[in-house]
Amino acid sequence: MLVGAATVLADAQARGTVTTRSPHGDLNVPCQNCHTVLGWKPIRAVPEFDHRKTSYPLLGMHASVTCTQCHTKLIFSNTGTQCGDCHADIHHRQMGSNCERCHNVKGWQVTVQSVGNHENRFPLVGGHASLQCDSCHKGAAVGQFQGLSFQCYSCHATTYQQTTTPNHATSGFPTSCEQCHAITTWLGATFDHLKVTGFALSGAHASLDCTACHLNGRYKGTPANCVGCHMPDFKQASNPNHVGLGFPQTCQDCHNTSAWQPANFDHSAIGFPLTGAHAKLQCNDCHANGNFNLTSTACASCHMPDYKATTNPNHVAGGFPTDCSVCHSTSAWQPASFDHSKSGFPLTGWHLKLQCADCHKGGNYNLTTATCVSCHLPDYQATTNPNHVTGGFPQQCDVCHSTSAWQPASFNHNNTTFPLVGAHMKVKCADCHVNNNYTSIPSDCYSCHKTEYQTANNPNHIAAGFPTTCQTCHQVVAGWAGATFNHTWFDTRHGGANGVCATCHTNPSNYAVFQCTNCHGKASTDSNHQHVSGYVYNSINCYQCHKNAGGG
Repeated sequence: MLVGAATVLADAQARGTVTTRSPHGDLNVPCQNCHTVLGWKPIRAVPEFDHRKTSYPLLGMHASVTCTQCHTKLIFSNTGTQCGDCHADIHHRQMGSNCERCHNVKGWQVTVQSVGNHENRFPLVGGHASLQCDSCHKGAAVGQFQGLSFQCYSCHATTYQQTTTPNHATSGFPTSCEQCHAITTWLGATFDHLKVTGFALSGAHASLDCTACHLNGRYKGTPANCVGCHMPDFKQASNPNHVGLGFPQTCQDCHNTSAWQPANFDHSAIGFPLTGAHAKLQCNDCHANGNFNLTSTACASCHMPDYKATTNPNHVAGGFPTDCSVCHSTSAWQPASFDHSKSGFPLTGWHLKLQCADCHKGGNYNLTTATCVSCHLPDYQATTNPNHVTGGFPQQCDVCHSTSAWQPASFNHNNTTFPLVGAHMKVKCADCHVNNNYTSIPSDCYSCHKTEYQTANNPNHIAAGFPTTCQTCHQVVAGWAGATFNHTWFDTRHGGANGVCATCHTNPSNYAVFQCTNCHGKASTDSNHQHVSGYVYNSINCYQCHKNAGGG
């Protein structure tokens, strides 16, 4: 039976074989856990006590430690498990009692990699990752671990002060090292010129050394305008001479950072864009004798000699405006074109094919009227078919003529009091306007058709006493023949007459006379009127009661 060390000790004391207290203190485990029957001493080199069954497994360096190194007073129960219970605080309370923040059971020596919580305050990356703790934590025998600044300058002040390319201290560089340096390495510093100064390094500026602009180590107050550095270039420029011509000192108007040459000037920025042939000219073609202080953008300010020398047509004699852009463009001086519609007289039809001199005779471009007759009066006066002068035609040519061609002419009779319809549309003007009379032609039919009226014999209009209002029976749409008469109430088909006038009008010379008794016999008529008061058998009395050919 296995008994605890306390029981063995009590038994031995009872027999008188052991007179001192147990060397194991309060250890209460079976002896064979650590001793063997081969001998009480020495204790096994590797005790068989399973520390894993306790609340503190022996791991790492603890596995090779003898029991008494931890259980120094032979106290085996209620032994503390905090590092500080065994390990003295050599940091003088700077790091707290939680040793495992930096140390582990694999070894007491600290490495940067083992300081896991360093990431929460000051991550150790780049060049910092390979440093030993005391490289930064200096200042005391055990190092300073509390109250250190996170600013680069707090550790690198000496480096800042000793730097000579460029000299940081004399140049007044800021102590915020991270503006130029990275934590990867101290060397190979870069500076974001745009972000820090607002002056982007582009083009040729990007390849310059700092000292090319920051002369004598001057980094503060460096001007950002071009002329601040390039005033010597401005003064020395001779093609053109910038100083002599009063050029502005805003170099960026013509130059860019890619290269000082070639320069380019945005002419549109001054209100005179260079287009067409102007774009191909050299500056001194317009700015003669180096005159860049031109105040006028009018064409004539350069082209007045061309204006005065022009003979086709002669601009001076013709009183042409000096605004060349009215007819010319920058594409080329020739050919010129004039928008006639802006003059109030658009060129259409045949006018488009004419030369300017055909209308502007003798170089007269100061015409003040746009009426046709101002040019075509000779045509008006010479016209005989019909004769416009004797016919009293209006001199408004466009009433009959168009710009498409002088002939054929057409007159819209609908605009008069006598519209042309039907057969009238096929008649020539002279058929009505006899003897070239276009001013006093009556509009009644008889004035033109008197001959037809007088020669008509079926029926004889004169003998029958027909009225001279031809339109009573005739229509211009149907033609002269096929006349129809509106018999008003009396149907012309009565009694089978079928529109034959002579059926009732037995006297062709007098249509005022009509005969009913030719068809209606007396015997039958009397029989039908036996009870009619005032009945008389004759045609006149018949019509008095039977005006619509029906019963009375």
